[in-house]
Amino acid sequence: MGRVNGKVAIVTGAARGMGAAHARQLIEQGASVMLTDVLDAEGEATAAALGTQARYLHQDVTKESEWQQIVAATEEAFGPVSVLVNNAGIVSYSPIESMQESDYRRVIDVNQVAVFLGMKAVFPSMMKAGGGSIINISSVAGLIGAAHALAYTASKFAVRGMTKAAAVEFAPRNIRVNSVHPGLILTPMTKPTPESEASVTQFIAATPLGRGGEPDEVASIVLWLASDESSFSTGAEFVVDGGISCQ
Repeated sequence: MGRVNGKVAIVTGAARGMGAAHARQLIEQGASVMLTDVLDAEGEATAAALGTQARYLHQDVTKESEWQQIVAATEEAFGPVSVLVNNAGIVSYSPIESMQESDYRRVIDVNQVAVFLGMKAVFPSMMKAGGGSIINISSVAGLIGAAHALAYTASKFAVRGMTKAAAVEFAPRNIRVNSVHPGLILTPMTKPTPESEASVTQFIAATPLGRGGEPDEVASIVLWLASDESSFSTGAEFVVDGGISCQ
């Protein structure tokens, strides 16, 4: 029997990278998963490759109405939601003095406001399921400062705090809420650009393990948090960063 057999999950930002890895490991261990993203061609291909326990739907995670639609569609396809992985995220690199307000607000909307909307939207469904596990993907940038990534750092610190507040509030309803804090993980989002190449190179050089992480190394933690194996863990921070936050 799988470690999450019979559980129903929503994974945002699941078309590729970490989100796809989360969805795959959950399905391999017996869950049914609704994958969402804005990258429709990639998302549909990922879901198709994962088989009958996977579905894909387009979702703008910053819109409350779309969250409600996703939860309703997931219930119709698989039943009440018992796992939410708030994985969708974006990053914008810029020195503070030249950062645009619109870029700052966009990062906050996707990385922070969407986490609130997701937790709010799945709550009634998790009550139907008798409880659940919410896994909010923060970042090592939710533990330490990251130069040229002010908005990203702000959003990920916020996710860390929101997780703790939600954990306290939801615990009497048998809903656990934890945050996961990856370091630099080798995904399309972290592929170096002219603006970010120096920061990425410096980050890897500063990581005690001397490399970037793989999506599956984060997904393994997500799988454990989704399972009943982590039944006494809530409001906690799970760091997967190669040791960089130790310094």
